[in-house]
Amino acid sequence: MSSQSDEGDGVDLAEGIDHQVAMVMDLNKCIGCQTCTIACKTNWTDGGGREYMYWNNVETKPGAGYPRDWEEMGGGWNESGEERTPGDLPEQEDYGAPWDFNHEEIMYEGSDEPLRPMDDAAEWTPNYDEDEGAGEYPNSYYFYLPRICNHCTHPSCVEACPRSALYKREEDGIVLVDQDRCRGYRYCVEGCPYKKVYYNAMKKTSEKCIFCYPRIEGEGPEGEVMAPSCAEDCPPQLRMVGYLDDEEGPIHKLVNEYEVAVRLHPEYRTEPNVYYIPPFAPPQHSESGESLDAERIPRSYLEELFGPAVNDALNTISRERDRVNRGEESELMDLLTTTDTADQYRLEVFDE
Repeated sequence: MSSQSDEGDGVDLAEGIDHQVAMVMDLNKCIGCQTCTIACKTNWTDGGGREYMYWNNVETKPGAGYPRDWEEMGGGWNESGEERTPGDLPEQEDYGAPWDFNHEEIMYEGSDEPLRPMDDAAEWTPNYDEDEGAGEYPNSYYFYLPRICNHCTHPSCVEACPRSALYKREEDGIVLVDQDRCRGYRYCVEGCPYKKVYYNAMKKTSEKCIFCYPRIEGEGPEGEVMAPSCAEDCPPQLRMVGYLDDEEGPIHKLVNEYEVAVRLHPEYRTEPNVYYIPPFAPPQHSESGESLDAERIPRSYLEELFGPAVNDALNTISRERDRVNRGEESELMDLLTTTDTADQYRLEVFDE
């Protein structure tokens, strides 16, 4: 696996990468409002063969996700991390087609019908199973999982491309597609186990999340460095953005010091640089409403998503929450509850 240790901080960066930008999402704050999804689509995927693309999506877990059953499609690396494992291409039906709704009748013609898709045959679309989750009354459960490209340290999409159209930027490790080199072979789509690379049938090229790199380069109308739109526009501010190798930043502390930010499906061995604070939930209840000494979200399911490291992460957060409840200080809980954007977004620390 091609990575090298950055001297002094013990952080593994991909070979040839100066710094690695990363994101931490706190799943305990996500309310499933899809503001991040709309912000991304408005900026990047509002037309031109991108209608079905959601570079950022928020899916309900447990659930089939977007594209449907992406976790079963394969990709990534084998156990040694040296060879790619085969993956499947999603079918168009797995992404779901954009639906036309009866807005005209309701908003302008006075219809009393509920808002609904006009296509009676619609069988799947992103969030088709939203809020369904799992479990049985009174202990059903679900949580929201926002997903973007992970801009992996060991990206299988880069290795899969025979034309070297996908690459990691030297300055920050963002994974991009060179549109001039891409020929639309879709090996990258097959190779990504998270299915976060998309094929544009109009342009005959692959496209994907670019971590809003023009924003972090200060190329917006105000010329200011800004975090990606999905982070800035999030109402509960659940995302932190910075660099793994910024020892004073929240990303480094949450990932490497406290080890409470975990990777989604680490067994794919692409080493994602998007991390998650795992979700908590109220305890289970009896039918009479009494609290039981049992966790509502099974640890076994969280291990399926985030690997065994999720147990230590949850235990550490619980321990630090107890400290705060006793009136003691906790740097970890301060990091997780800050509303100061200067703490949440550290993107200029390595500027020359």
